[in-house]
Amino acid sequence: MTLFASRTDAQQWRDPVAANVSGPEPNGDVTIDGLTPDTEYWFRFTDADGRRDTYVLGGPARTLPVTGCVASSVVDASWVGGFIATVTVRNIGAESIDSWQVSWQWPGDERILSIWGGQAGGDGSAVEVRNVSYNGMVEPDGTTTFGLLVATSRAPAAISPDCTA
Repeated sequence: MTLFASRTDAQQWRDPVAANVSGPEPNGDVTIDGLTPDTEYWFRFTDADGRRDTYVLGGPARTLPVTGCVASSVVDASWVGGFIATVTVRNIGAESIDSWQVSWQWPGDERILSIWGGQAGGDGSAVEVRNVSYNGMVEPDGTTTFGLLVATSRAPAAISPDCTA
């Protein structure tokens, strides 16, 4: 299968943006990496010997938009017995998100004493923080934050959070 950015390019078999050779199976899924999210593509087929199908022209097929979030953290202050950290949640998608959850693993004996801008959960060293009512909605490329006051015998250099929307 060959992908094109426009119907005209597909009709004329010119300037392909991607090509993928799959097996001789007549049905199945094809995954092509490197395509632009939320974009229309047109496609044409070739046979196992590379001969172009002169009749079948498909499309437009639209790639899915990017969705989701990423999280990053900063240890704002630390002292013997604890630290304060700020975690930033960024919407990396093309659509607004209406809720998020950030999770990470503590490397030692850390425990949250206080949290603001989030609702803590999890069990043991596994931490989960969900949005609260006022900061769940995050616009595309927008951010929100939450903070933590943590007790520990040794403050970590950083927290490595994962985010899901």
